[in-house]
Amino acid sequence: QVQLVESGGGLVQAGGSLKLSCTVSGRIFSTSVAGWYRQAPGNQRELVASITSGDTTNYAGSVKGRFTISRDNAKNTVYLQMNSLKPEDTAVYYCNARKFGVDFWGQGTQVTVSS
Repeated sequence: QVQLVESGGGLVQAGGSLKLSCTVSGRIFSTSVAGWYRQAPGNQRELVASITSGDTTNYAGSVKGRFTISRDNAKNTVYLQMNSLKPEDTAVYYCNARKFGVDFWGQGTQVTVSS
């Protein structure tokens, strides 16, 4: 059974930083594409960043240069370092692992950026 557990969300002032972590149980992580999505009230869930098993990364244009995704396969964990946070980054952030076209999701962690 695959479970994703996120941590690291919270309240931060604009310009500040947060680091999200997501640990994936089960045996899929090292060969999965891992990613972070976010959903703000009234908006659709959107991709923030993803990283393949070969460490190829992809970022949404709105976060490029500010956010960094990384993974530690030995710890079954994917990270999202968020710097220079803006109020528009406020959302629930969800961890995702994708294997053979099947998506697994975490429960979400709230990130709130105050102006």
